[in-house]
Amino acid sequence: MKKYTDSGKKDTRSGFGVGLVLAGRENPDVVALAADLKGSLKMDAFAEEFPERFIECGIAEANMVGVAAGLALTGKVPFCGSFAEFVTGRVYDQVRQEVSYGGTNVKLASSHAGITLGEDGATHQTMEDLALMRALPGMTVLVPCDYNQTVQATLAAARMVGPVYLRFGRPSVPNFTDPDEPFVIGKVYNLNPGSDVTLVATGHLVWEALQAAEALEAEGISAEVLNVATVKPLDAAAILESVGKTGAVVVAEEHNAFGGLSEAVASVVAAGKPAPIEFINGGDKFGQSGTPAELMAAYGLDAAHIAAAAKKAIARK
Repeated sequence: MKKYTDSGKKDTRSGFGVGLVLAGRENPDVVALAADLKGSLKMDAFAEEFPERFIECGIAEANMVGVAAGLALTGKVPFCGSFAEFVTGRVYDQVRQEVSYGGTNVKLASSHAGITLGEDGATHQTMEDLALMRALPGMTVLVPCDYNQTVQATLAAARMVGPVYLRFGRPSVPNFTDPDEPFVIGKVYNLNPGSDVTLVATGHLVWEALQAAEALEAEGISAEVLNVATVKPLDAAAILESVGKTGAVVVAEEHNAFGGLSEAVASVVAAGKPAPIEFINGGDKFGQSGTPAELMAAYGLDAAHIAAAAKKAIARK
């Protein structure tokens, strides 16, 4: 299989910070808004380089989304930055009415997503955000897998017209994708061709899927690894093509069991190419306090659990 090397662990929120500055240099209409979390979202560099295009909204996320929608109606390209829990659950009504229903060109930049937020616990972690955002008509949902891809996904979000939910995280994770590969919205990235099982993963779980594929290869099992960096619109054709070859599927995501990538892929497979499918996700549970590594292990979101699920799916063929 193709070997991927970690070029040095980096947090994906820093990839967003770099991508935002690059987008600002590329397009003078790009503006940024923060809800008292400029540092946490790594928006400092943008605010320093473009102070006239940065708005600190304070702890008033609903107002921030409304301001962003207004700016979008004047031709600006606003990025709203906050924790994933706050920019989805706390202000869902504003996102629904003023961004999705209004069709405004607002980019929701959500950091500290999933349980890998860590010690802050369940009130600040969100394992429901993909379900909330996928349900909104016209909302594009992006979940890049590492620092490099987050830089490129931020640029792609700035260039497209329409609402975008961009999900990234707090912890430092392996950085392994090509820094110069442009991000194509709607594309599934085939990272490793295989013939026995398809491992479909998004975000932090992509690296774990690659590690699982290596472990499976040592046992004579060939795993195809798909990086679903665009959860919506989902590239159903690419998934069905892979499942047509392998006949078995595992879906891995840092999200709960409902409404996220797991159910999206399950519906595609059921309708187009029925096959045994197993799921690696957070189940029907909230997060809890702990280090990112402790929580990923406790919730079974790691390579060992992905490999075990792959064997179960293969056995069900």
